[in-house]
Amino acid sequence: MLSAAVVCRVRWPNQRELSRKIVHIGTGPVIPLAWWLGIPSDWAIPMAILITIVILINHRWRLLPAIEDVNRHSYGTVAYALTITLLLIFFWPENAAAVCSGVLVMAFGDGLAGLIGRKVRSPNWLIWGQRKSIAGTLTMAVITLIILFTLSLLIDASFHPLRIFAVTGLAVGLEQLSRWGIDNLTVPMGVAVAWSWMTAI
Repeated sequence: MLSAAVVCRVRWPNQRELSRKIVHIGTGPVIPLAWWLGIPSDWAIPMAILITIVILINHRWRLLPAIEDVNRHSYGTVAYALTITLLLIFFWPENAAAVCSGVLVMAFGDGLAGLIGRKVRSPNWLIWGQRKSIAGTLTMAVITLIILFTLSLLIDASFHPLRIFAVTGLAVGLEQLSRWGIDNLTVPMGVAVAWSWMTAI
């Protein structure tokens, strides 16, 4: 992921957000892989904490500009790493599907929404100084629905499909409030908690 981000940064120096989104999206599949491999919490949590510390250091000193050098003030990468750590602490491995739901929605839903929303011209608006668009918001909604339906099939969940639409609405709503990158915290946490609620009742 990091090497791909660096290559993109060198190849397209003016597309600062692209290299960052590559890391953002590429992080998502790590969690399902850890679930499939049966990585225990006493390995996963310390590793997540270590990665969060490294990302925090990079955020402060820009040792790897490809990850942090964007045209806006954002704590998104730090919030993303911290959120994964918290999800592992709260849910791993007993409810690994909840962790996967939050991380995958953030990785693919938010990641692709950011890329497509900037490339596809569509009606847009500002919330807290952050530009949102129809194209990006629809991308977030569709990808979130796909991820949640797929996860529900994988674990053979029997909850009503309307709950998935409700969680999708929650994810889309939280993603709209993205100033300083706080959606990297609120979206995965909100989705994971809502997933736990859906599977508990």
